[in-house]
Amino acid sequence: MTAEASPVLLVGCGKMGSALLSGWLAAGRAGPQAPAVVVEPALSMATFEGKPGLRLVRDPAGIPADVAPGVVVFAVKPQGMETVVPAYRRYVAPATVFLSIAAGRTLGFLATHLGADAACVRSMPNTPAAIGRGITVACANQAVSAAQRQRCEALLSAVGEVAWVGDEALLDPVTAVSGSGPAYVFLLVEALAEAGVASGLPAELAMRLARATVAGSGELLHRSGEAAEQLRRNVTSPGGTTAAALEVLMAKDGLSALMTRAVAAATKRSRELAG
Repeated sequence: MTAEASPVLLVGCGKMGSALLSGWLAAGRAGPQAPAVVVEPALSMATFEGKPGLRLVRDPAGIPADVAPGVVVFAVKPQGMETVVPAYRRYVAPATVFLSIAAGRTLGFLATHLGADAACVRSMPNTPAAIGRGITVACANQAVSAAQRQRCEALLSAVGEVAWVGDEALLDPVTAVSGSGPAYVFLLVEALAEAGVASGLPAELAMRLARATVAGSGELLHRSGEAAEQLRRNVTSPGGTTAAALEVLMAKDGLSALMTRAVAAATKRSRELAG
């Protein structure tokens, strides 16, 4: 079996793990030609039962003895990593790379539990991965080969864009911007709807307008070749209604300053969680 076809061992199949697995199946990176073993204690995986090439087990003891994974993906909650990771130290080998999507768990943490020789990649995806529109930023340790890096990128790119950084410290602001970012966008929808209600709109209509506007604007940004700044200018007529609103949002204490403080707070918290 080639390195590219060696099994993927997915540890954890919650929301993000399920998003990854769905993306792999759709892209042919898991299935008959790319076997995968999924370890999930809850086994709430009816969507994946009976899929060719997948083996679903409740715990590490259920993993077939002859499985030699090319990639071990940790998709469990950060607080569970300390008890989960050591059980997979038996798979440390030059041909195996460990890919973690657990927020705040550093490469150093992985080395502590897997050994200094383990090839490890730490990554930070975000929730739009559930619809194949996520973005993941990854950082590899020195033991990761070029081929292992490519395979990790192939797995991550099944659910969206992938970027790499050489400085692991950058994953803290990455977490603050893209990892936590979807929550900021959803809050914008809530705030826009509430502002509409305050201006006299019925609540249902205000929320409908806010949802459609943010979703449509995001899709326009996705499809357009123009920068966000230019798209903003395209909507803004001098002396018009948009300009009046932007005078408030772009004031010295407006949205930019507020977002800078928010991202700084999230970055600080990410560093605290990483220890």
